[in-house]
Amino acid sequence: MNDNRIGKILKTEDEIKQKVHELGEQITKDYQGKSPLLVGVLKGAFIFMADLMRQIDLDCDVDFMAVSSYGAATQSSGVVRILKDLDVDLTGRDVIIVEDIIDSGLTLSYLRKNLMARKPASLEVCAMFVKEGLQKTQDKVKYEGFYIPPDFVIGYGLDAAEGLRGLPYLAEYLKV
Repeated sequence: MNDNRIGKILKTEDEIKQKVHELGEQITKDYQGKSPLLVGVLKGAFIFMADLMRQIDLDCDVDFMAVSSYGAATQSSGVVRILKDLDVDLTGRDVIIVEDIIDSGLTLSYLRKNLMARKPASLEVCAMFVKEGLQKTQDKVKYEGFYIPPDFVIGYGLDAAEGLRGLPYLAEYLKV
């Protein structure tokens, strides 16, 4: 795609595919004999979650939450709003939050507290991208894809004002 908003490619399509495969293998190993519930955080995580689920050799259930801490901005406001809640009961379930990217970690911290209050058997996080040096919380992520620079990025589910989400790679976003 020739678009002057796309900067340097940070993670190629092949690198992403390999990492998703590795994450799927690890989750399969860790949850042997279980049927984890994957909770995708919309909209950004839907591509990653679909790819990840196909790499997990277990019967997984899925549900989605939509939360907002950005609005139309390029930096998190730190205020989290639930726009769409889960449809399933988490009581006694093994739950994996599937995130596209972790910036400050404030949204993830909020989600973790919110979902833990629903009494799951376990709650872990799988994040494809983690921005280096921006975390304001000490929340541990069990399944991490890549550490990336703290730049605004696009592709593989991540968007700029709803655009460029479908790129098969991760790239810097150039404001034009």
